[in-house]
Amino acid sequence: MKALSQNRRHPMVGVALLLLGLLLTGGLYSLASNINSASAYSQADYTSADNIADGEALFNANCASCHGIGATGGPAGPSLIGVGAASVDFQVGTGRMPLQMSGPQGAQKPVQFGEEQTMQLAAYVHSLGTGPTVPEEEYLDADHADVNLARGGDLFRVNCAMCHSASAGGGALTRGKYAPSLHGVSEQHIYEAMVTGPQNMPVFSDTNLTPEDKRDVIAYLKEFESQGHPGGASLGSLGPVAEGLFVWTAGLALIIGFMVWITSRSN
Repeated sequence: MKALSQNRRHPMVGVALLLLGLLLTGGLYSLASNINSASAYSQADYTSADNIADGEALFNANCASCHGIGATGGPAGPSLIGVGAASVDFQVGTGRMPLQMSGPQGAQKPVQFGEEQTMQLAAYVHSLGTGPTVPEEEYLDADHADVNLARGGDLFRVNCAMCHSASAGGGALTRGKYAPSLHGVSEQHIYEAMVTGPQNMPVFSDTNLTPEDKRDVIAYLKEFESQGHPGGASLGSLGPVAEGLFVWTAGLALIIGFMVWITSRSN
């Protein structure tokens, strides 16, 4: 007991406790910062004069070469007046813009702008003309008390599955176009895609699907995504057709291989 009492009074114990406290404080601060950065910016951020000015500078330096000064459009890019903040947040936030190369549609790639820069670009474009705004947090909450997963599944199958497939894994369209996979896409970007109709996608306005309907669809997609593939490999989640083709191909290859082996043995 005497040795333990001496250890507790040792000067290094105080230093160790101080370091431990700083470590815990830093960890909690980092966690809080990450949670805050993951949340959407407030609507006021998209109307801030400072953010609009910073967004205009970013736009002129990075986007005006295609979309023109003032976003009025040009030979290489359409006008962005009236597309709204949601369109910019989706296109820039998913890396589709700036466009890497011309083609049937812009592919998703690593983003080139940070969250704050994306918000500033969206604020500037939004200031040029009214359009869909970024969604409010309550319509992105898949755990909201009023979420109806069954209704979300019905809405998805009726409105989205014909392009994105019933498994939300995406699918091919005509002339080199395609519907991308919805797995791993953030709730905000799914909502923004519905209200802006990027590229080949139709626009689902609030008269087509209410914000609550969109929330149900998002909740269904996230629930479906969280289930994974407990039965094994998904094989594209195409159902018995893909599974039967795989079994038939693998079985035929096995039979041919067995025949070749028997023939080589007999020779």
